[in-house]
Parts: sequence; C-alpha cells; structure tokens
Amino acid sequence: MQKIGELLFGTAGIPLSAHPRDTENGIRKVKALELGAMELEFVRSVNITKESAPRINNAGKSSGIILTCHAPYYINLNAVESEKRSASRSRILKSAEILDACGGWSVCFHPGYYLNDDKNKVYDAVKEQLKGIMNDVKDRGYNVWIRPETTGKATQFGDVEELLKLSQELEQVMPVIDFSHLHARTNGRYNTKKEFDEVLELTEKHLGKEGLNNMHIHLSGIEYGEKGEKNHLLLEKSDMNYKDLLKSLKEFKAKGVVICESPNLEGDALLLQKTYNKV
Repeated sequence: MQKIGELLFGTAGIPLSAHPRDTENGIRKVKALELGAMELEFVRSVNITKESAPRINNAGKSSGIILTCHAPYYINLNAVESEKRSASRSRILKSAEILDACGGWSVCFHPGYYLNDDKNKVYDAVKEQLKGIMNDVKDRGYNVWIRPETTGKATQFGDVEELLKLSQELEQVMPVIDFSHLHARTNGRYNTKKEFDEVLELTEKHLGKEGLNNMHIHLSGIEYGEKGEKNHLLLEKSDMNYKDLLKSLKEFKAKGVVICESPNLEGDALLLQKTYNKV
C-alpha cells in the first residue's frame, strides 16, 4: 500500500465549487485548491463503474491526489439475517474493488449495530465477518486498506478500542478515527487537548508508530444529543475543538489523510489545512 509521508487534507466528495461536479473534475479541483485528498462517496451505492475507474485512476495519479472512499451506509456485519450480513460483505468488497481500480488508498465503512447484544459477542461477530472479507480482499489482490469507522451513536458498534483491537488482530485493517463521531457518541466528551492526546496515545499503544503514520481521519462540526450524532455542521458553527485536535495531530507527527465532512466541504477543509500549517 502507498505510504503517505505527511498529513493531507481533503474533501468528503466532489468539491462544491467544481463545475461540472463529476469525479474527474472534482480531483482536478482538489488539486487546484492545493488540498491533498478526496473521498469518493459511495454512501448510497458504488456509483463508479469498472469501465470509468481507469480514467479516475489517471486523474488521481496525474494530480497527485490521494483517493479514499466511503462504502455504502447499508452495512451491518452484526445483522441477525444471513442475507443482510452477506449483502454487507458484498458492499465492502465492491467498494474495495472499485477503489483499487481507481488507484485509491483506503475504504471507510460503518461496521454495524449492537442490536442490544453483549458487546463482546458483537465484537466476535464483526471480527468473523471482517476476517472473511479480508480473505477475499487478499485473494483478489485489492491493494487498499479496509477501515471500520468510529461511529456517532452509542447503539452503533465502533468505539476507539474496538476498532484498534480489530486492527491489531487482522492484517490490512486499520481504523478510520472520526473525531466528530467520538465527540457525538459520548454526548460532548473527546473535545479537549488531553482527550485527543489520549486517543492518539491509545492508537500508538495498540498499533505502534504505524498507527500514527497511517491515519484516516474524519472531521467536521457536528450536532448531537443524548443519543449521539444528529448531523454535520460547519466547523465554526459547532463546538468541535478542531484547533486543539490539530495541535495534537502535529505533536504526535500523524501522517495520512484528514477528510472534511462539513457542509462546506472545501471551505472547511482549507480552514483545517491553514490552521494545521500555522500550529
């Protein structure tokens, strides 16, 4: 897999200012904005075909832009019904197939729900499904990271320790640490310099320096309540303490990508990059 030697900032999808708003033009716009990454949004379906993937691969390579993707939302590796588990595996594999064909780096997905089951039992179920996915990923030669994401509600599987443990136990698996989701699922915690440092220390403890050198991060403003995440917000319209988070990332010498999921994609991605460069 490609090594990223710095911390790059990018957009969760095609920049709003791209005209026309297609993937290839989006990549070129990210380059023109002097950002470093773009996430392909497969959240409702994998909307790039095998036939068009080589063109996107060429656009990414010629622009030097790192491509990631967000797999469809309709994934639950802890589903009771076997057909839902099978469909979830297929959606992750299809995302990996297309991202690999696009020359991309990292597949993000929401792993599933607890469904009121014992957390240890859910962990084992998710791990078993993910183990099968990784066998297929390796058999098919997809050269991308497979990354479960920290989730925004306490009913969803995916706190930091669960995902770090999965990453420790399975090859080619690493976490997406969504700091906004962590903030929301705990109803306002994970928003101080000390707490950000604790997450990065935990990452290094479980995964070594590779955990800090190979980060896929999501960040935006976020609205939340007692049950967790409600919706994304502009950074400056939220209580998200992004400035201290960026300080922590710089102090820990984190490398990889920070994908901005703000409603103002490129505006807040540029704000994050500018703020980070001033730290």
